[in-house]
Amino acid sequence: MTTPPAPFTPEQQPAAPAPAPAKKGSALLKKVGGFVVLLVVGLAVKLGIPYLTGDTPVHAKAGECVTVTGPDNDPKVDTVDCSSGKADLFKVVKVVDNTFDLNVCGDEHSALAQQWDADKFVLCLDEVNPKK
Repeated sequence: MTTPPAPFTPEQQPAAPAPAPAKKGSALLKKVGGFVVLLVVGLAVKLGIPYLTGDTPVHAKAGECVTVTGPDNDPKVDTVDCSSGKADLFKVVKVVDNTFDLNVCGDEHSALAQQWDADKFVLCLDEVNPKK
């Protein structure tokens, strides 16, 4: 009959593998990377989504034509070809930046104030095909 081997004494115990040293640069890189990702996502939401959904105001130039649809408290403005013949077609006579003052267009033109973030302006409009 064979006898089982004697248990190891503390001096004879096999050495456990040493833990891997913590990588300080890796943890810092993860934090910085996480911050950059959050920043990019935040900017995309702030700037990108309105452009993708078409919710940004149209900053047309004088001489361009636009259509104005929707309710008076939330009009939708789209730039179109002046010869399109669409309903609610207006020609931009003048653009006045950095104001909401609808009186800058005078009595002879319609006025439409727009704002997106810090960009605010008034479009002075003439109806292309006036309704009779």
